Amino acid sequence: MRAMTPTFVLTRPQMGENIGAAARAMLNFGVDRMRIVAPRDGWPNPAAVAMASGAGRVLDAATVHDDLAGSLSDCTYVYATTARQRDLTKSVLSPEAAMQDAAARIADGQHVAVLFGPERSGLENEDIAQANALISVPVNPEFPSLNLAQCVLLVGYEWMRAAGDVTAVTTEMAGTDWATGDEVEHLARHFEERLEEAGFFFPDHKAASMKINLRNMWSRMPLTRADVQTLHGTLRQMVRWAQAR
Repeated sequence: MRAMTPTFVLTRPQMGENIGAAARAMLNFGVDRMRIVAPRDGWPNPAAVAMASGAGRVLDAATVHDDLAGSLSDCTYVYATTARQRDLTKSVLSPEAAMQDAAARIADGQHVAVLFGPERSGLENEDIAQANALISVPVNPEFPSLNLAQCVLLVGYEWMRAAGDVTAVTTEMAGTDWATGDEVEHLARHFEERLEEAGFFFPDHKAASMKINLRNMWSRMPLTRADVQTLHGTLRQMVRWAQAR
């Protein structure tokens, strides 16, 4: 678990199930600091534990507060999530930009919090006024409402990306390695020799350019050693089949 993460503050959450689902979404993305402000159904809540599905440690460590100001008393920078326009002058960031900013602030030693509002109505202006900036998720304007856990998951995912824990592209090698230049060159020669025997390079004046095109084709392919061995074996079998006819 990362030493420092944002603190996710659930403001007046209504259902224990949503608190549990939020805890699960948080832990999915390495966020384990939860604060709960005035939960409607009280705390602890068995429904939250059941819904957390393995993320109970987030709930166990969560702190409960009577009011929002008390939950933010030790925070140095606060983002508030909102889906609608507000009559308040605030910087509005996408989840991606907000969590990039949060990562920089946390690296600088700041205590960052993200506010999430109650399921039915979201955060009120009185809540928003206590935040330094807003996070607005780009959603369908005709249906902008997000479930509490969904919003937590979106911000958590962007936090993990900003913290450098997401690899954009990876390749599962399945027990093999990338082919070396020598192995690819040997494969290219093997095909060229067999194709030469089969009379593929015709007419003669085009043979040189055809061979270059074939060699260029092999170099463009991201071949593994297993690929090379398979292609060698395929070619050998085709030759055996042709000779047996």
